Amino acid sequence: MTGTYLFPPPPVISIPVEGQAARYPVRRIFCVGRNYAAHAEEMGHEVDREAPFYFTKSAHAICASGSEIAYPAGTEDCHYEMEFVVALGAPVDAGDPMASVMGYACGIDLTRRDLQAAAKDRRRPWDLGKDFENAAVMGMLTRAETFGGIGAQTIRLTMDGAVVQEAGLDQMVWSVPEILTHLAGFYTLGAGDLIYTGTPAGVGPVHPGAVLRGEIDGLEPVDLVIAPGFPKS
Repeated sequence: MTGTYLFPPPPVISIPVEGQAARYPVRRIFCVGRNYAAHAEEMGHEVDREAPFYFTKSAHAICASGSEIAYPAGTEDCHYEMEFVVALGAPVDAGDPMASVMGYACGIDLTRRDLQAAAKDRRRPWDLGKDFENAAVMGMLTRAETFGGIGAQTIRLTMDGAVVQEAGLDQMVWSVPEILTHLAGFYTLGAGDLIYTGTPAGVGPVHPGAVLRGEIDGLEPVDLVIAPGFPKS
């Protein structure tokens, strides 16, 4: 819609694409919960094999790879969660859901675990624990045709040089086509939608001064530094 506004609209949130000057504008972020059995177990849950489940983050949670950010506000227990991110470039066709995929990226889902746990205990939404500034860290997008098929590629996260998460993409409970088909039954998915596909076992707390690097075979890494200094409570 054109017209005048009471204040300047916020800038378009976007991420870079490997080998291209044009950037990928982000519309929405969907995240799959408990999509690796070992991670579900370490969190004290069993995998729901009837259907995947989701939570969301706003586009303003995007944080560019290579950033240095302050320890997130309002928490004393912020956790890292390394993820394989799917970027859509077209509406999802139930007959060929992968045709909608434009590319893939490394991502880190930051979680205010203490706030998430408190919300769970009270049967309340997870928004304060999951959807906040810089909570969706993103690496550069690689085109789907360049990456090739999704198989046993290694997904790995290091913190301060030590490996803290490592698995294969083939260990996901719900595959990318299954996720796309299921999620498209609830939303009109399309270009600009990102899907964080879940995290392997090994999640844990970050600390002021932490240096994180996430890697997936065939993709550009994602890097993040938590600035030194005490958390802001």
